[in-house]
Amino acid sequence: MTAPALDPRVTERRNPRTAEIDLASPLAIVDLINAEDRAVMDAVASQREPIAQAIAAIEAAFRAGRRLLYVGAGTSGRLGVLDASECPPTFGTDPSMVVGIIAGGDHALRNPIEGAEDDPAAGAAQMDLYNVQAGDVVVGIAASGSTPFVRGALQRARALGATTGLIACSEPPAAMRETADIVMLPIVGPEVLTGSTRLKAGTATKLVCNMLTTGAMIRIGKSYGNLMVDLRATNVKLQDRAERIVCEVTQLDRDAARALLQRAEGRVKRALVMHALHVDAATADARLAAAGGVIRKVVPQAPPPVHTDHSA
Repeated sequence: MTAPALDPRVTERRNPRTAEIDLASPLAIVDLINAEDRAVMDAVASQREPIAQAIAAIEAAFRAGRRLLYVGAGTSGRLGVLDASECPPTFGTDPSMVVGIIAGGDHALRNPIEGAEDDPAAGAAQMDLYNVQAGDVVVGIAASGSTPFVRGALQRARALGATTGLIACSEPPAAMRETADIVMLPIVGPEVLTGSTRLKAGTATKLVCNMLTTGAMIRIGKSYGNLMVDLRATNVKLQDRAERIVCEVTQLDRDAARALLQRAEGRVKRALVMHALHVDAATADARLAAAGGVIRKVVPQAPPPVHTDHSA
């Protein structure tokens, strides 16, 4: 009797540690999943150098007025769309700066589209639809490392002159590796439920995406220390955060901070430079532009120290 053929994709292997999970109590299920999740952080940390390389490439794209485009299918595609959709409110960016593309289109965000991930030509067509060109960075997300839709997109993106990256949680076949300039492989091992890459692989992918956009945005000046000074105050919570940041940095009271923000048209970074240099909005913008948007090159002093007493 021949042994069953093993799928070369780690994400499709059975996990011996969870083979009896169908008989486990709720508490035991929690413990099993939590134990597996502990491997995710180390897997992501193992990819620190290619992730940093990707951050540098994305920073260069942003500084040249180009874009980051994520492309994926299923959970992988949804994670790319999620990361892209969170950039405008967090960093005050235009929605076209970071784009998430999912096989099957927006309908696939909430509904499975059978076979959408199996069409490499459809992935390539998306690159043409989004007018990908030299200077852009296209990051394919494929937990299994073998999604045809992603392979087709990366092949076409590279042919169009874009820098390409791949996030995968299993060693990709040669044909997929060849499409990527930067390969990020947080290999987390077999899933709690065989093939359910929304679990450990999805968590690892989210962590990498967090690092890519957050790292690149920091590099282009979207933070002052660890304060988000380019947030877009589109709701009450974010308006409150903007005012609190201005209060903390400038030592103004809430009313004065609110008035300063009004003069700065709600832009926290602009408000901080206006206050620190005693200049108007146009001059603050010019100083920031000359410094590549990095507030620490315009306002050299660090933000106030972090207060650790939360009793108030």
